Amino acid sequence: MITVPGVVDRMGPTLLRTVHTPDPTPVVTDVVIAEAAKRTQVSSGDLVLGVATASTADAVDLVRLCGQHGAAAVLFKPPHAARTAVRTAAQKARVALVEVHSATAWAQLVWLLRSVLDAAADEATDALNPGPFGDLFRLADAAAAVVDAPVTIEDANSRVLAYSARQDRTDPARVSTIMGRRVPDDVLARFRSRGVFRELSRGRTAIFVPAQKDGTLPRLIVPVRMGGELLGSMWAVVAGPVSDERAAAFADAAPVVALHLLRRRAREDSDRRRSAELVRSALDGTGSARLVAAELDLADEPHRVVAMDAQADDPRAEGVRLALLERLTEGVGRRPAVADVHGVLYAIVPDVAGPGGWSALREALSTPTGPLVAAGTPVPVSDLARSRAEADEALSLLRAGLVTGPVAAHDDVWAVLVLHRTAVASTGAGVAHVGPLALLRSREDADWYLDTLYEWLRHPGDPRAAAAALTIHPNTLRYRMSRITAAVDADLGDPDTRLALLTQLVALRWS
Repeated sequence: MITVPGVVDRMGPTLLRTVHTPDPTPVVTDVVIAEAAKRTQVSSGDLVLGVATASTADAVDLVRLCGQHGAAAVLFKPPHAARTAVRTAAQKARVALVEVHSATAWAQLVWLLRSVLDAAADEATDALNPGPFGDLFRLADAAAAVVDAPVTIEDANSRVLAYSARQDRTDPARVSTIMGRRVPDDVLARFRSRGVFRELSRGRTAIFVPAQKDGTLPRLIVPVRMGGELLGSMWAVVAGPVSDERAAAFADAAPVVALHLLRRRAREDSDRRRSAELVRSALDGTGSARLVAAELDLADEPHRVVAMDAQADDPRAEGVRLALLERLTEGVGRRPAVADVHGVLYAIVPDVAGPGGWSALREALSTPTGPLVAAGTPVPVSDLARSRAEADEALSLLRAGLVTGPVAAHDDVWAVLVLHRTAVASTGAGVAHVGPLALLRSREDADWYLDTLYEWLRHPGDPRAAAAALTIHPNTLRYRMSRITAAVDADLGDPDTRLALLTQLVALRWS
């Protein structure tokens, strides 16, 4: 259990500032996004983020709504929290009012707040089941007290897992790290150029990095290891060189942090496996749709199944999987529902605009060098198996090069689907092996005969367009068609004959 002041203290003054707190102090249970043009569902104990608040009147209305439903606090960026009308509304509604630093990204704030709530839950669990170590935020505070400097605890990929108090006494690089929940790329590059990560991999107990010309303060860095594996690191922003005794005391905290990271990994692996099992049952159409929706936190709205090509024999496969997970976790307040099935990575995403929805994911993954990604049509949670089958079908078209990639939605490529299904059915019925087309296929120069006839049939009455599709001159097209007319014992002026020939050619080209 954690209160609003407790959340603000954990986040630190770099990100949050309390404007008003009612008495008694409200307890926080969850984080909710107040979106534009959408009635926000607020429950008791919620931290409500005024993401789309455009005016003071909107802010006052949101505060009143939160008060009616017992929310713990409302968070606004400047200038709304400082407005007299908003503060008065918060006092009357008995809701805490918190101001968010203007440069803070809402998406990142959500994940930081959830981390604080998760840490508080871990702390409550530790109180019921005492163990040799507490939550990471308490460990960060303890390590900071030892080294007398603000500390962050990061995983092996430089993502921030926890941080101590006093982060306002650091430098811009640390502030960016806290706000972004990971070390920025330019800061990583600077430390990498100084050989910091090479030293971490070599097993040094403590690494001191002097101040840099760009204003970055000195760092004392300790690797966190267990069984020879680098699990993460602790970073302290120090004023200057640290005594050997204090550095050793700081390093002594690493084994305790390692135990916590291993426990955290085991819990996350268990949660991930459970989530993947639920996703697979939803994709197969087995199990309870209500259970899947509840366990995976799927809202009562249409969802799409997204299939991403991540074949195991592709050297990029692991990077591709991580890239999709990264894209999914960029959504505000959304937990990714992901499972790997036979080399294809499936995700269940809401069919909504904005962060966390299909439209944002589609835009993020539409890069020329990205993986092949296909989506089924939007369906209720109870019908996800159908959306999965449609995603598989669209992905097969991308793999065959019949649809221009790298991203395709089943409902956008319907014309190609019709032709492909027709071709598959026609091939199974053997339609391409009857009639005069068999004679053309037996010729040594069959390719140009078939290609010319195909484009001529596709562009009836427009020889220029047919010639352009073949990248030849219209006169060349007319010459070829005269050869084809002489070779084919059929009336090409008959519409049924043309339709039958086009069906045969589609079967040959699209199956």
